[in-house]
Amino acid sequence: MSTKPDHIFDRADEWTGLCSFAARDQPNALLGVVSGRRRQGKSLLLEAFAQQTGGLYFGATEATEADSLRLFSDALIRHTREPIPHPFRDWNDAIPHLLRQFTQQPMPVVLDEFPFLTKASPELPSIIQRELGPGGTGRGSLARLLLCGSAMSVMGGMLDGNAPLRGRAGLELVITPFSYRDAAQFWGITDPRLALLVHMVVGGTPAYREEFVGGDVPANLADFDAWVLRTVLNRQSPLFREARYLLAEESEIRDLAVYHSTLAAIALGNTTNGTIASRVGRKSDQIVHPLNVLVDCALVAKEADLFRPGRFRYRITEPLITFYESVMRARWTELERNRAAAVWEAVRPTFVKQVAGPHFEAVCRDFAAHAEPDLFGGLPGEVGFGEVNDPDGRSQLEVDVVVLASQNSHEKPRILSLGECKWGEVMGHGHVRKLERARELLQRKGFDTRDTALACYSGVGFTEELRAETRGDLRLIGLEQLY
Repeated sequence: MSTKPDHIFDRADEWTGLCSFAARDQPNALLGVVSGRRRQGKSLLLEAFAQQTGGLYFGATEATEADSLRLFSDALIRHTREPIPHPFRDWNDAIPHLLRQFTQQPMPVVLDEFPFLTKASPELPSIIQRELGPGGTGRGSLARLLLCGSAMSVMGGMLDGNAPLRGRAGLELVITPFSYRDAAQFWGITDPRLALLVHMVVGGTPAYREEFVGGDVPANLADFDAWVLRTVLNRQSPLFREARYLLAEESEIRDLAVYHSTLAAIALGNTTNGTIASRVGRKSDQIVHPLNVLVDCALVAKEADLFRPGRFRYRITEPLITFYESVMRARWTELERNRAAAVWEAVRPTFVKQVAGPHFEAVCRDFAAHAEPDLFGGLPGEVGFGEVNDPDGRSQLEVDVVVLASQNSHEKPRILSLGECKWGEVMGHGHVRKLERARELLQRKGFDTRDTALACYSGVGFTEELRAETRGDLRLIGLEQLY
């Protein structure tokens, strides 16, 4: 197994997966698909992998088919140091020639930004399928073909349904943003509160630290506001317009106004199909397609209510987009007029309510999903949110963090934990009583709550009375525990 270079932060599992795929002892060409949103370090990772293993790396650009074939030919000649007898007329010539070049030992071949190639040559996936199939030039070839792309809707569709490459891939690797813990280490931030505040703005996207803000890291909590003004609210910073570009770069998104309005609705707390449609000014059925596209692009997640089957809500997965839609979009003219300091002072309450609160809940669910079995008395199976109808109080009790145990279909659903999250509020017995009431109601509904732990997640702490509690079913989880 090749050693991961020091300049590649984290990504140990991804590196291992690439090495295992490339080293498979099979006497035929293999296909792998690598995807992930832009700025996540896919190209950096794959280029380093190709270099470490002696493989071929080709980064496609937006070009005509003829131009792409010329660039590909040049890259292949540089790698093999052998001339190509005849110029490639199309990919029907190029792919068979490529596969025939590698017959002595397994060899990674990376075609990066693959959607650029398919845009000019829609038949390319079918050509690859044919050559990897029976009778194709992939028989006897030891090429380990890795197709990589950032257009999530395009890459996801390559292996879906009746797509030509469905069933052909021996590796499906998705490069995701760093987790909140890894992001703190990547940014070199040891203060948990500061780390989470920064994560609320830029998330776990690695490119933002060096390429977009030039390594500018807030020195301490007191420097956070100034850092926001220096970076994301600074009209001269690449980060200033990045949220807009994230949408524009997705090929499936054409009417940007509708998509920005949809994202703004979600960022402002409208998380169901109906409330989003109402905010956007469309009928519910008219907003289904934009929401599906955003989900396919991995910019929005569709999350199920764990207590009410068929009920869903939508959440923006990219923190920078939430920050833009909540904080920047309505004040864009002022920001472009260099009034960032006044805007930030005015929108701080919005940041706390619309950005910090929901983001803290998402991080707490992430923490619960990766919890060790001893924290909640079992290995977490499904983790999400849930709403419980309280007929006596004529209200809905929203549970921020629901942890269900893995179970067989014939068993009663077992709830490991019910959790309440408060980013800017000291938590006390009132929050515990709400969780106790939810647990009681869920028991009536047929859930197994005999050993359900009640978890309070707080960004600022707990009352002395609550900290003095010794009951075994209570978990107090602060920022130190999250990190």
